[in-house]
This record gives sequence, C-alpha cells and structure tokens, in this order.
Amino acid sequence: MNDDVMNQLKKDYLYKLMLENKRADGRNFEEYREIEIQTDIIDKAEGSASIKLGNTYLVAGIKIQPGEPFPDTPDDGVIITNIELLPMASPIFEAGPPREDAVELARVIDRGIRESKAIDLKQLCITPGEKVWIIFIDIHVLNDGGNIMDAASLATTAALLKTKIPEKQYQLGNNNNDDKRLPIRNIPIATTATTLENTIILDPTNDEEQIAGTKLTIITNTNNTISAIQKSGREPLTPTQIQHITTLAKEQSQKLREKFLEV
Repeated sequence: MNDDVMNQLKKDYLYKLMLENKRADGRNFEEYREIEIQTDIIDKAEGSASIKLGNTYLVAGIKIQPGEPFPDTPDDGVIITNIELLPMASPIFEAGPPREDAVELARVIDRGIRESKAIDLKQLCITPGEKVWIIFIDIHVLNDGGNIMDAASLATTAALLKTKIPEKQYQLGNNNNDDKRLPIRNIPIATTATTLENTIILDPTNDEEQIAGTKLTIITNTNNTISAIQKSGREPLTPTQIQHITTLAKEQSQKLREKFLEV
C-alpha cells in the first residue's frame, strides 16, 4: 500500500473521529498530551532540559562563552539558536545540511526569545563594543511524535531558567561569588494549533500534522503579549479562527507557566 493511500485512510479515519468530537488518542480538541520536563541533565552545559510531550522527545542545551558583539548592537549579548532533527527521530529526517523545517523552527524559537525581551541582553555586555556573552541554544529532536515547536519552546525556556553565566571559568566578573543566573525577564511559550477542515486542534500529533490544512504557532509572554507568530500550510485562516487560536494560546501558555516554569 503506497503512502498516498495510507494518508487518505488516516485522513478519513481522523475526519470520522472529528465528526464525533474525538481524536485518535482520546483527547479533546484543546487538550495537550502529557508533559514531562527534566532540567540540569547535561553536566557540561550551562543549562539544559529535556521534554516529553506525548511521543515527542527532545533535549535543549545552553552553552555560554565570551565573544564579539554584533556591530549594530555593540552593548548587547548575542543569542544563536540551532535545532537538529536527528535521523533517529523520524524516517523522513536525514543527516546532512539543516532541513527547511529545522531552520524555521530555530528562527521562530529565536524570535520568540528576542521579541519578548526574555533575556536582558544589556546585562550580558562585558566590554562595550568588544566583548559580550554569547548564548548558544542547541535543541536536539530525538523522537518526532508531533508538535516539535511547542516542545522545543518549553524545553528551551526551562533550560534558560536554569542557566548560569560561567564567569569563573573565563575569569570574568566577580570571581569571589558563584556564577550568576541569566537575567530572565519574561517567559515566552509557544502554542501550536492546526486546522482540519473547520476544526481547530491544539498540540497536534504527527498524523494530525500530516493531514492538517494549516498550522499556526503563537508565542505569548508572561503579560499575555505576543512575541512571535508563524503560519504554515496551504489553507487560509479567517480572522475569527486567528482570534480563537490567540485566546487559546494565552490560556494554555499561562497554564504551562504555572505548572512547569518559574523565574
């Protein structure tokens, strides 16, 4: 049986369930899968976290080192975000140059952190115009069970909240004190919804993503402002749908902050 036939069978099955207000895993349309987060899992990283979101599993690691600032922001620290979709995570992931979806994922996570002003980059300046702290965010997807975006966002934020600046290692700052934590000012969290016909569902599984008409990710902040939006897929969204997803994103992100994350 070829992939097209399999996809159509899956699509028909999922549509049948939706008509009965059901999903294949028994959740309602606005319900997330079980989430497990562990922090400080990588000894050599300045901060780290792993997350299991249903069958999706990934790890985020943070490394920090001194380096040169960007010319247009000489007094600001630097953030560099990278996501690796490892071949073991899915049959469609291959070794080699970053896939287009990996680049998109990294850009959205990066944008959410920057635009939310989650990290006070001014406090990461060592010598204006010469030396600042550079934050490397590396996310490794070990299993793709769907909704990598939200899992990556949660793991990254959890890791950043535990990250310490390695001042002693590089003999910078006050060496008499312990390394200080990153200056975190906001907690951005991504919420992703997909549409199947006119039905909106949160936290899509792999199968649901494959047959979805559109996917919309909204990253909201502690004060309910929006720091990033990313849409993919062939079908348009109505203003009413966008407003509904935005409301769901604000509600869901607040629940996740209260349950898993704290400054």
